[in-house]
This record gives sequence, C-alpha cells and structure tokens, in this order.
Amino acid sequence: MKILAIDDQKLVLIPLENRLKELGYEVFCETDANKGIELFNEIEPDLVIVDINMPSLPGIEVVKYIRVEKKSKTPIMVLSGNTDDQMITEGFDLGIDDYMKKPLSLSEVYARVKRLIGAPKVSSKSNIYSGDVIIQERCVGVVIPCYNEEKRLLSNEFTNFIDKHTGYHLCFVNDGSKDKTLEVLHSIRKGREDFITVYDCEKNGGKAEAVRQGMLHMLQEEDLDYIGFLDADLSTDLRDFDDLVNTIQNSDYKIVSGSRISRMGANITKESARKIISQTINYIIRKILSMDFKDTQCGAKIFHRDVIEISFKDKFVSKWIFDVEIFRRVTLHYGLDKAKRMLCEQPLKRWIHADGSKLSMRDSVKIIFQLGQIAWYYNVKRTPSIA
Repeated sequence: MKILAIDDQKLVLIPLENRLKELGYEVFCETDANKGIELFNEIEPDLVIVDINMPSLPGIEVVKYIRVEKKSKTPIMVLSGNTDDQMITEGFDLGIDDYMKKPLSLSEVYARVKRLIGAPKVSSKSNIYSGDVIIQERCVGVVIPCYNEEKRLLSNEFTNFIDKHTGYHLCFVNDGSKDKTLEVLHSIRKGREDFITVYDCEKNGGKAEAVRQGMLHMLQEEDLDYIGFLDADLSTDLRDFDDLVNTIQNSDYKIVSGSRISRMGANITKESARKIISQTINYIIRKILSMDFKDTQCGAKIFHRDVIEISFKDKFVSKWIFDVEIFRRVTLHYGLDKAKRMLCEQPLKRWIHADGSKLSMRDSVKIIFQLGQIAWYYNVKRTPSIA
C-alpha cells in the first residue's frame, strides 16, 4: 500500500515516514506541494496525507486538484496545525476523509491510516522510536555552543529528548575545543543525522561568536519556525526550554528569554558571591537597555526566525554579554516601545549552577568593563548596520 505525504517541514515528515515504513507501508514524501502533485500522478497512491499551511501552494489546493480536477476518490487525510473551523469545513466539503490536528501521536496517525486503507500484511520488525512519539505543530532549532565539553556531553539527555520530540533540531557548535568534544558530538549525531547537526569552528572564538555562527547556520533551514540557544551544561533543562517554545508559539512575542528568578515551586540555585555580582551587573544592564529586565544572562532563549538576522547578523562587541547586545539591537531597530512588546522574560522552573563553569569571579568583574564598551558602542557610536 502506497502513501504520499506532503508537508513543507521535513522534521514532521521524517518520523511519519519512518514509522509508516516500519509498519509495512510504502511511503513517498515531498516538502514542495507542486512536486507533491506531480508525485501523486506518477505513483497513484492509496492514501494522501497533506498539510494545509505550506508556502509554495496551500494544502487545500492539493485537495482541490485531487478531488475536482482529477476527480479521484483516493482517501485524503489532512495533518495540520491549522484549527480554523472554516478551513476544516472547506476541507470536508471538498471530500477529505479525515482531519488531524497537530500535535498528535504517531500511534493515532497509524490508527487513522489503518481505518482508511487497512494494515499491510507484512511489517518491519525494527523499532525506530521507543514509546509514543508526538508529531509537533512547530519545528524548533536549538544552538548549543560547546567548548571542551567532552565529559558533560556524555549524558544521554540530549538524545533522549530528540527521540521523543521530533519537532526539534539540535545544532552543536564546537568552538575550537582542545579535548575530544568534536569526537563525542559526532558520536551523538550518529543515527540521528536528520535531527542533529555538528557545526565545527576550527578556532576558539568564544561563546558569543559560537552562538552567532550557529544561529545564522540554522536560519538556512527553512522549515524551522523558531530558533534558540541553550547551554551545553543543561543548567536550564530541555523541559524548561520547551516551555519557552510553547510561550512564543502561543503569543505575539518575538523573543522569549528564560529568567532565573527565585519563586515558589522552582529549583533555582546560585553561589552567594555570584549572586551579589550578578545583581550589580543586572542593575547596569537595566540602565543600558532602559528595560526592567530581571535576568538577561540566562543561557536559554528562543527567537522567531524573522528577528534572527537583526539580532545576529553582525559580530558582537563583547565576549560574554552578547545577550545585552541582542536586546539593544532589537531596541534600536524597532524602537523601545515596540521592543518591549516583542520581548518576554519567563521564569524557569529549574536552574542549577553547574560545576566546572568557564566563567570565573574574575571574569565576572571584567563583564562590568564590557558593559561600558556596549554602552559606548550602541549609545554613542550607533553603527549604521544596526541603527
């Protein structure tokens, strides 16, 4: 039995294709709707699964082509994050057989496919995905800068998360590490090449440049709705990061930044000395940004893709406090009032200061001088490429 799946986001298609093939179906996938129509005519599938929101050609037009122009009775299932009642009604009026709303589980997809066209006589014995995997409504890229992180990366937290959250693509940026970090990263990627990228910087350029390079690299992936960054030590864990993604997905915010604010029910730990100097630094930052930020330096942030070039196109002035520069660039580009409406600071449920942090107390003092550089560069110089 042949199934044609059409969706512009390959992170959606890959788990769907693998699971249906595993169950014994012959699966053909296409990310371009126009090419999907050509493939429909070529293979004459037993079932078509199509997304509604696609840039080249809306999925509803694919449905019209199959039902109206071709007058075909081939079963059609819509798999979409579009919950507009009018769109759903139009789909059924045109003759679709089922409408599945993302997010949903691969098990549910299989049950609906089996109801429409039956189950194959022979299925594969392999099991690519353990447990019930969810097809996400959105696709997210996460940049993880790594410098001499060989030991920390031996944890299986990243791979476990990717195996259960197929809407994510992790981009590990090796920042000229001198240990076996690059070797470990390639071993993590093995078998998960569609969901994990290793971007290698031969020379150490610092966290700011590693994140910048990674963000611009991921921006080239057109199927990603949001792209963010996260520290390799997972002081902010992936569950909290997913909460940031949910916030930006269900709001008009363009940037959602994690915040290590102590609150009831949260597990937030900091060293007392670091806490004091952090408060001093934060006071200076609030003056520079003219915003009441509680914590700009948390290493977990998520961005809508349309503000990434504004935020990361140019190299940063500072080595560590590039987060401040991001917010300053957004402020200069959009104006203070609009920038405030675009930014959201979200308290984390968990944040733990990880042992072996690269940032010493001496470095923290240097940060104050870097803040002075930022204030001069953006408030006095104001380069044309940013203003």
